[in-house]
Amino acid sequence: MILSIESSCDDSSIAVTEIESKKLHFHKKISQELDHSKYGGVVPELAARLHAEALPKILEECKGYFKDLKAVAVTNEPGLSVTLVEGVTMAKALSIALDIPLIAVNHLKGHIASLFIEQEEIFPMITLLVSGGHTQVLRTKSFFEQEVLASTLDDSFGESFDKVAKMLGLGYPGGPIVEEYAKRGDEDRFSFTVPMYNSARLAFSYSGLKNQVRLAIESLGELSEQDIADICASFQKVAVAHLIHKTKKILKTKKFDEDILSIVGGASANAYLRKEIEALCGEFGMKLRVAKLEYCSDNAAMIGRYAIEAFRKNMFVNLEDLKASPKVL
Repeated sequence: MILSIESSCDDSSIAVTEIESKKLHFHKKISQELDHSKYGGVVPELAARLHAEALPKILEECKGYFKDLKAVAVTNEPGLSVTLVEGVTMAKALSIALDIPLIAVNHLKGHIASLFIEQEEIFPMITLLVSGGHTQVLRTKSFFEQEVLASTLDDSFGESFDKVAKMLGLGYPGGPIVEEYAKRGDEDRFSFTVPMYNSARLAFSYSGLKNQVRLAIESLGELSEQDIADICASFQKVAVAHLIHKTKKILKTKKFDEDILSIVGGASANAYLRKEIEALCGEFGMKLRVAKLEYCSDNAAMIGRYAIEAFRKNMFVNLEDLKASPKVL
């Protein structure tokens, strides 16, 4: 078995996965959402302290698996440096104590692996990765080989939801809160424009849309519950339309052979987005592949699924070479 650790942001998670069968024997996650909600976003130093408390508690529940462990895997990039260090330090300690090798896992590749938890992998595919920190379209050839086709120039899709929620005083994390308000709102009340609609550039940008929302909030003054719902609905409609527009442009421009379009990352749990992506797949004759809702946000199960493939290829790292890094894919 492989024990995997995830601490890239504000979720402390540990999993134990069987190498041969891919069966998930243990998986637990402790969220810090309530601790950060009062600040409207993640406070890195607070997150690090909470990881230092939560990870040992979860690990205590895994002791029965120690005798069967063949490796320990850990997210080491990208993410918040101070929180990644907590997981990396624990992984190194376990490697020394149990005399087992280390596997370093890129968090974004872990999200791709979330599609195949307790399942066989299916490649190649086109992948839309949407999370609090990243928005990318990837040509995914395997667990280890991805080509970045488009990225965000500023805010990510998930981050824009968090910032809109903060402007409206709705708390953190913003994604599910904005989505819930949007269900009760009129998505056509505010005529927000789709970012970069007439630009040929294959990239995403959410800073301008965020500013449009800010101006709408300021123009209304005191907001009613219906005002908030309408702003959320109008924002969500345009935020998703931007993703769909640019992804469609990529599919038309590149003319891929791949017949699978997958969507991963915490923001991929958004039901409105899933519905629009499903329609896009129908337009291009592609199959949609999504992760189970419980594996969309950051979790150690996806890190363990990637680690199985890395283990089979002997992709181990030395203690001194394993470092926490905030860099992206």
